[in-house]
Amino acid sequence: MSSTAPAIRRRLHRALRRLMPFWWWLFWFYCAWATIIIVGGLWEQVLAHWPIAAAMAAGSYVAGSTPMGGGTVGFPILVLLFDQPASLGRNFSYCVQSIGMSSATVFLLANRSRIAWRFLAWCALGSLVTLPLTAVYVVPAVSDTSVKLLFACIWAGFGVMTLYKLRDFVRSHNVPRCRTPLDAALGLAAGLIGGVASGLTGVGIDMILYTLLVLVYRSDLRVAIGTSVMIMAINSLLGVLISGSMGRLGPEVFHNWIAAAPIVALGAPLGALMMTVISRAKTLFFVSILCVLQFVWTCWNERHSLGWSGAALALAAVLALNLAFHFMYQLGERMVPRVPVPPDGPLDTASGAGAAAGSARD
Repeated sequence: MSSTAPAIRRRLHRALRRLMPFWWWLFWFYCAWATIIIVGGLWEQVLAHWPIAAAMAAGSYVAGSTPMGGGTVGFPILVLLFDQPASLGRNFSYCVQSIGMSSATVFLLANRSRIAWRFLAWCALGSLVTLPLTAVYVVPAVSDTSVKLLFACIWAGFGVMTLYKLRDFVRSHNVPRCRTPLDAALGLAAGLIGGVASGLTGVGIDMILYTLLVLVYRSDLRVAIGTSVMIMAINSLLGVLISGSMGRLGPEVFHNWIAAAPIVALGAPLGALMMTVISRAKTLFFVSILCVLQFVWTCWNERHSLGWSGAALALAAVLALNLAFHFMYQLGERMVPRVPVPPDGPLDTASGAGAAAGSARD
């Protein structure tokens, strides 16, 4: 016992030193946040918007530990529970994820987590094209009800797919390599499609890239989730820049953001840490059930405008999405040999508790 205690202290000391950039990021962020609150006299607004801050405590944890951005919780809370317009949910998603997912990204980088860098780069390039085009030309032409349904269908499709393939996902051990023109094309396509989804709902590109990595390339979940966190951070910062330049970030978006920001700055990195410690299967099972339930909730809330035909069309969209996922899975069967490992086994046992160490190059 006495011989192991110094070794544990040394490992803890190395881990804390490795995360020093993350601690500095938190220090300067909270200094900036407190300055804005004090100078702007915004304490009343922070207290008045405590419900969204409380919701994002759970949402940011989910964002860091799964391929679901914080907006996946923020959007339905604002739009479905608080009956706010879809545009508010979308713009709030950009803003809150620009802090939460960026904070988780700093943590992942400091922790030297494995990331599918080339897939991330190609996906980001695709979203740089379609996100601005969607924001300018598509968003003004799409109704709030359509945005709500798109959000519900995308995440219901993800939930069903995850529930069906969860056992395969947790057994995969590959670190995806982007080596061929086909790999680059698939990464670019994920970005192009994800940019449209994110442009309309504020989220989605993270799930699309994650789905590509786990279905086609049989990626280890920690690699896929870490990569999806980073693409959502990039997309959210771009979304804030675009929405801000178009005058879409109104006072209500800002007040919700200023209340939730200090929560998500810690919640998302905590989720990223827990991703390497606790069971991924249980977390993904839980959030997949939530994805399906929010689809039922949306269809029920919009039943008068949808009617039976609209509900049937939404259900058909979820089924079509899962057919596409099945095709991707079959493509992966031919492209990537399976390398199984025990469920929730460590990616790198030499990295120590809480670390998926060693940056992987594509």
